[in-house]
Amino acid sequence: MPAPSRSTRGSITGLLKVWRAVAQTQRSMAPVSSTAVGEKGGASGSSPGGEPPGAAKARMAKITFALVAYASCSSLMLIINKLAVYYLPAPSVLLTMQLAFSAAAIAGLTTLGVVDADALDWKKAKPFVAVALGFLGALYANVKTLQYANVETFIVFRSSSPILISALDYVFLGRELPNARSMGALAAVACGAAAYVLTDANFEVRAYGWVFVWYCTFAFDQIFIKWIISHHVDTVGLSVWGRSYYTNALSVPPVLFLAMVTNEAEILRTFEWTFAATLTVTASCVMGILMSYSGMLLRGLISATSFTVTGTMCKIGTVVVNCLMWDKHASFEGLAALFVCLFAGMAYQQAPMRGEGGAGGKTSLRTGT
Repeated sequence: MPAPSRSTRGSITGLLKVWRAVAQTQRSMAPVSSTAVGEKGGASGSSPGGEPPGAAKARMAKITFALVAYASCSSLMLIINKLAVYYLPAPSVLLTMQLAFSAAAIAGLTTLGVVDADALDWKKAKPFVAVALGFLGALYANVKTLQYANVETFIVFRSSSPILISALDYVFLGRELPNARSMGALAAVACGAAAYVLTDANFEVRAYGWVFVWYCTFAFDQIFIKWIISHHVDTVGLSVWGRSYYTNALSVPPVLFLAMVTNEAEILRTFEWTFAATLTVTASCVMGILMSYSGMLLRGLISATSFTVTGTMCKIGTVVVNCLMWDKHASFEGLAALFVCLFAGMAYQQAPMRGEGGAGGKTSLRTGT
């Protein structure tokens, strides 16, 4: 795996510019209609009728904050994980550190009264066991993909995931199928992904195998977590920090077991904790907390497909920074296909809930409705 290029310092400036651009884009996605976006518990994408203007503004501010926070974390996390797995080539060990750090930090901040996370309770935790396993599977496959392939390889398949998520949204979460414009956008995403695979000079069988594993676990993670938030969280009263705490804490035992079984933990016996390695791994752990919280917050406010497309759009910034930081990236043809995927995804319109009528189907994802 190639080391970071000498232009890393210059990439920081580029990252800040991209970060501001992504934040501005996400603000434009804030809802303009209180009847189509605000989800009580994240269930349906519609808010109660006759809501006071002050409450509508507060909810829109909350959604905007969640979008900007998640966009920032999503754009940064992929690059940080790429660096972390370069310095510490043991994905399961790295994940154990990130999950344990997040769980311990949330518990500590709750003790200090900084955040409000629910204490572990088996009645509340039972459905989150499957959430933790799905979350863990997606994370592990994500890190393994980054270990064996360039960042664009992962991002292009990430860009095509809304196709599957929109179908699962219809089957399991009660939404309409995408309209004609959205079907065209998703078809363009699929064509771009196919073009990228054909032009990618760094084709790696292991990498694409791990991408397929990630694809399956990611789909389960997106749909099941949304279902849990919609149908279970309101019943047991878990806060956003509580959901983050449960997901991270319950993921630690299986990923630690995985580290032992794969013998990746043996790497720590001879691993040299240089300043760069320590700083990068620590940064990935801290970013893991922010990513977990902002992701759980946003999942409860928009649909599963909109959440997936939002994450996809954030990867534009990741591609720009990746080209500045790494020697290993896709060809010009591959990058062109990648941007076809990303910008086609921006044209996607969120489908309304079945029974809501046609209004929702005419609203762009940019409005969050």
